[in-house]
Amino acid sequence: MPSDWKPMPSIGAGVVEIRIHTGRQHRLFCIARFEEAIYVLHAFEKKTQRTAKLDLDITKRRLAVVLSSRSKG
Repeated sequence: MPSDWKPMPSIGAGVVEIRIHTGRQHRLFCIARFEEAIYVLHAFEKKTQRTAKLDLDITKRRLAVVLSSRSKG
């Protein structure tokens, strides 16, 4: 696991936020609870303290797509 991360149950079970500090703040939302893959749901640069609702909504929609495609396969 990365050194700076936190679980994001508000998005979905198993989703984590990885924080990347490079002088700017970057975030990556991913889910790694599946054997076959780690799914990167969304990555972005943060410009404020609070994560924008748009970024959270994008991540939730992409998680729904991943879960739906896994149940069909």
